[in-house]
Amino acid sequence: MKKWIQFSKTEGETSHQAHTNMPNGTFEREMGKEGFFGPATHFYHTHAPTGWTSFEGPLRPHAFDFGKAKQDGSCPLKAQLMLQNASCKISMWSTDKAMDHLVRNGDGDLLLFVHNGDGDLFCDFGRLPYTDGDYILLPRSTMWRIEPKAKTDLLMIEAVNDSFMLPDRGMLGNHAIFDTAVLQTPRMDDAFCKQQTKAGAHDPWTVMVKRRDAISTITYPFNPLDAIGWKGDLLPVKLNWRDIRPVVSHSYHLPPSAHTTFVSRRFVICTFVPRPMESAKEALKLPFYHNNDDFDEFLFYHRGDFMSRDNIHEGMTTLHPCGFTHGPHPKAFARAEANAGKMTNEVAVMVDARDALDITDAARAVEWDDYVKSWGGHTAIAAE
Repeated sequence: MKKWIQFSKTEGETSHQAHTNMPNGTFEREMGKEGFFGPATHFYHTHAPTGWTSFEGPLRPHAFDFGKAKQDGSCPLKAQLMLQNASCKISMWSTDKAMDHLVRNGDGDLLLFVHNGDGDLFCDFGRLPYTDGDYILLPRSTMWRIEPKAKTDLLMIEAVNDSFMLPDRGMLGNHAIFDTAVLQTPRMDDAFCKQQTKAGAHDPWTVMVKRRDAISTITYPFNPLDAIGWKGDLLPVKLNWRDIRPVVSHSYHLPPSAHTTFVSRRFVICTFVPRPMESAKEALKLPFYHNNDDFDEFLFYHRGDFMSRDNIHEGMTTLHPCGFTHGPHPKAFARAEANAGKMTNEVAVMVDARDALDITDAARAVEWDDYVKSWGGHTAIAAE
């Protein structure tokens, strides 16, 4: 058994409660472990921890415009791989044409997030309509294809040699954040049956299978999505962010871990959706400065006005590697205070990865090189 060396100590001038009633003229910074679940210490600085004048070396924050990534819309297995490590692959794929083949990922579960578009996904289990803002969780080795009704942009997150599960909701109870009753599953409806090969017909189909990052092609003289029924508890599910009921507090800024949607063994998926901003005067109303030194933090900005970021638009992403402090951009503080108690207007998907994420050439081709400079001009605030 292992146990943290854990006891609370106080030195100097501090707040009695994290994220509230900071000493006048200070910035709070959290140094923590285990993705906000482990031991943590809060520092109270007289200058913004992001008030650097230069930033040299390989460790740096990154921003990418995934919407500008070059695409091969013929097959999702040819999606642009943007970030990866041994446990997680993050890709972007766009298409406006119905797939004429099936794909199967033998390397792990696949989570699709529909950034734009709507249409139908056909898989072993039936037909699943999709629209923007949907998560579609496909268990490992599910055969599938899509027929877009409008150009479809998919953020694809692969749990390499792993599975996606739901987080432990603890004292919130099993129906918090979202009730599993809202999860939708494929149906073997008329549209699904119509796409099946009729008896005696010659209707060749190919299945592209990815295993250990190599693609094999299997050809059938019929459409292999020919099941007439199924039963069990391993199946694709769909969740739209609009069905998420976020945990909120009027007097305390909750950490990202409170917004966890899916988990795997080496990374978690969080979803930030519109919520009431903190209204108590003493409460911090923005993400606190933090250096979460156990995880790399990736964010995909889907919709809205991203309250803690400047010059970030829909379809952009950021990567904050562990090892340096990050937090709100300078203009965000005044904007947050002016909107205290009002609703936020942002939807974003976060991947918190325990292992360092490598940046591919495709991502570097659409990188905003000056992102590291975007915190400039915010070093100190006057004490009241």
